[in-house]
Amino acid sequence: MAGLYPSSIKPSPSSSSLSQSSHAFASRILLLLTLLPLSLAAFAFVLQWRGENSDPITRWSSINGLEFPGMDITTTTSKTTTTTGGHTSSNCADILGQSRSISFPYFRDWKLKLDSDLNPKICITTSTSAGLEQILPWIFYHKVIGVTNFFLFVEGKAATPSVSRVLESIPKVKLIHRTKELEEQQAKSRIWNETWLSSFFYKPCNYELFVKQSLNMEMAIVMAREAHMEWIIHLDTDELIHPAGTREYSLRQLLSDLPENVDMVVFPNYESCVERDNIQEPFSEVSMFKKNYDHLMKETYFGNYRESTRGNPNYFLTYGNGKAGARIRPHLRPNGAHRWHNYMKNPNEVKMDEAAVLHYTYTKFSDLTSRRDRCGCKPTKEEVKRCFMLEFDRDAFIIASTATEAEMLNWYREHVVWTDKDLSKKLIKKGILTRIHAPMVIMQALKEAGVYSSLIESVQTSIAKDPFLSADEIISNSSKALEAAGAVSSRKIGNKEPRVGIRNVLQASDIDLSAMPPLSPPVMDDIHRYT
Repeated sequence: MAGLYPSSIKPSPSSSSLSQSSHAFASRILLLLTLLPLSLAAFAFVLQWRGENSDPITRWSSINGLEFPGMDITTTTSKTTTTTGGHTSSNCADILGQSRSISFPYFRDWKLKLDSDLNPKICITTSTSAGLEQILPWIFYHKVIGVTNFFLFVEGKAATPSVSRVLESIPKVKLIHRTKELEEQQAKSRIWNETWLSSFFYKPCNYELFVKQSLNMEMAIVMAREAHMEWIIHLDTDELIHPAGTREYSLRQLLSDLPENVDMVVFPNYESCVERDNIQEPFSEVSMFKKNYDHLMKETYFGNYRESTRGNPNYFLTYGNGKAGARIRPHLRPNGAHRWHNYMKNPNEVKMDEAAVLHYTYTKFSDLTSRRDRCGCKPTKEEVKRCFMLEFDRDAFIIASTATEAEMLNWYREHVVWTDKDLSKKLIKKGILTRIHAPMVIMQALKEAGVYSSLIESVQTSIAKDPFLSADEIISNSSKALEAAGAVSSRKIGNKEPRVGIRNVLQASDIDLSAMPPLSPPVMDDIHRYT
């Protein structure tokens, strides 16, 4: 039995050879796994060394002269000045020049068609005396979200030759100067023989502006129809359309999703809430807004009314009844600066549940004096009622006309600037206030792409070479600068599924109803009417 033990533990020849072959196979696999990445790394190194492949940093640097993606070292040297007769001309590009901060060019491959083959065709009309620092961002922002044509009725600074040349060089922008011929033409308008605007005739300041805007809107309808536009919107140059509720942050998508039987769409307005008294570029510096009553629950609105007004006459400093866009139909007419109407029928009107107009009102301290300088009324309580429709405008005019600059600044901080951070946070949580950054992002992208500065410089260069260039030649020379606008798109802003929130609005019962003036939002005395 003892002889059985050695035979039972002695390995057989077949098992020994199997173990040796398994060990050899494992060694070969380990060797292959070790050599494979080493050989690939060596191959890649050889290709790069021979110049057959380049990494992204090298590629971006060679194209743009950048040391690292987005670090634009040419912004400080790209600006040029034009000299005429040995004197350096004032370079408006300095106002709207490229940002000095690091710019990440992730918009490079974004393409936006600014041609007129996109539908629906949308135009905006405005009456303005602003400068390029306000009008250019306003125009290009709306181009980004889908507006194709602009009809600008200009006077004041906007009508000066240096500003007009730049604006006229932008394709699809038409300027109408306030000339004697224009006034004679508008004096023959049928509006003067109708009753719906008659209560605003022959009154100063805001009333006069209201009538002028209505006459300009009437002419813009004719121009829009001749340009084959489908929608027309009236905005001021301190207002931006905010097409919330669309996936691509697109006004074109917003309007194309509306039923064909809709004649007019109302955009409730949100009002800017400045947090400093030294704002210089409202479109780029203001992100906090007070929501419109139409976008709030009644309980939320009236429950926070007193805290929201902060001692001011109303919930909003200025108007609260929004702005409107109209489909170009036969017999379309304005119904004041805030609405459109039709001579032959009551328009089918809807109101947006999410989209809004962002109103940047009194965003700069200088707005107090600039508004005062546009009106010659006496600063008395009785006289300002004749000149201004809204109570806050009346108070602001009296302060700007009677107080010292220090007193004006204190009043501005108390009534306009939101210095109480705790109150702001509370009202944001309640839903009264909201942060909106999309316009800031688009404006910054346009600025960093050099859209404004390139346009201004190209026009200045064209004029310096030939002061007698026609408008068409200036447009041709500036078209290359405008190509930069195609690098900015709104489609990356939105993140919602396409859904347009609208509500039907009761139609007017009288086709000849009075024009809608700027109206304040509901006050506390109206609580029983709205509950």
